Amino acid sequence: MKIPVAWRLIARVFLPFAAGYYLSYLFRTINALISGHLISDTGLGTADLGLLTSVYFLLFAAAQIPVGILLDRFGPRRVQSALLLVAAAGASLFAMSTGLPSLLISRAMIGLGVAAALTAGLKSIVLWFPRERVALLNGYMIMLGSLGAVTATAPAEHLLAWMGWRQLFEILAIVTGATAVLIYVVVPERSIIPATASATANLGSVFGDRRFWRIAPLSATCVGSAWSLQGLWASPWLTDVEGLDRASLVGQLFTMSVVLCGGAWLFGTTVHYIRPRGVRAETILAMVAALFIAAELALILRAPLPSILPWSVVAIVGTATVVSFAVIAHYFPPELTGRANGALNVLHFGWAFLAQYTTGLILEQLSTGDSHRSIPAYQVAFGFNVTVQVAAFAWFALPWLRSFTWWMGSIPLFMPVGVSDVVEPVMSYEQTVVLMPADDDAEW
Repeated sequence: MKIPVAWRLIARVFLPFAAGYYLSYLFRTINALISGHLISDTGLGTADLGLLTSVYFLLFAAAQIPVGILLDRFGPRRVQSALLLVAAAGASLFAMSTGLPSLLISRAMIGLGVAAALTAGLKSIVLWFPRERVALLNGYMIMLGSLGAVTATAPAEHLLAWMGWRQLFEILAIVTGATAVLIYVVVPERSIIPATASATANLGSVFGDRRFWRIAPLSATCVGSAWSLQGLWASPWLTDVEGLDRASLVGQLFTMSVVLCGGAWLFGTTVHYIRPRGVRAETILAMVAALFIAAELALILRAPLPSILPWSVVAIVGTATVVSFAVIAHYFPPELTGRANGALNVLHFGWAFLAQYTTGLILEQLSTGDSHRSIPAYQVAFGFNVTVQVAAFAWFALPWLRSFTWWMGSIPLFMPVGVSDVVEPVMSYEQTVVLMPADDDAEW
């Protein structure tokens, strides 16, 4: 029996790249679980451990633009498979490391090796699947990848109970190498012919686009802050402010990781079903940002709510990249999506690093000298994030405010043009011709 084209694409394109992104999320969060083992086995200090963990994000962010260029030039299949081999080598070296220098090098190799995990998957979706399915599949991609964060909690803890962290990283090295081979062998190549693309279309086309700079600050400050909060500051907040014991803390963090997975599915499904009804992804991003700011204010003002509610919103916003990348896919043609997604990811991870570091500096400056940080210290630190997000939201909403002001001012007079004439048009990649067989479209 002939397998439908849609299912063949899922098996040969979507799932292999989803496996790569799953490993990326697992590597991103695994150090929190094995930190105690690293300190006892290798003699690392607290500062060393912080440096070791953050080098992953630095390499990841620095590689985004070069990776985006490579994706647009050579395609996601070859780029992802090659980089995952680097990650596999880094995991193998990490398992054998005994001191900080080798641990840093291996951790940096892992960060570089998984730097294309998400953008390669998104690029493959744009190349292989119908445009109306992009947002939905982006949501599923990030949802499946987020399971890596879930795996890095209780499941990995059970594995560590009967094997050491070195053996765990040896297994991860083997699995990562196997995934690289799987992607190279199973994923087919995809040819595209840009019908109207300029020969000068490059990264400057992304950074020179006003629409990119309209959504990028809002997306970066919200998504990056959500990653910063869930990845580090949720735990001390819940301990110092909420007074949770270890068991309750682990339970709430596990719940947040599950909510994280559900958020990706929610956003992908929402964009998929609402956009055909005339609701643009930019509107959804604005609603998410407003909800995120409200959740942070609930934490800062100590609103009488169960803490799991605002922290669940924080977790969900961490997957709002589904919405952001749906906007990017609508703005730029397929031959530029790798660069555009990479440029946006630089801002996501860059702000995550800055927010995480700045929050720590504020907490340290306002600390009372013991290990217990005061509630006002957290309120000031979290308030800094909210202030930046509100400024980014105002910048994002400025064209809407201008259009509304113009419309209100023209009510007493006749209106020679419509409001739509003053809102800058949205350029999609509809003018780009993608070589897709006719029967592929029929399957959808």
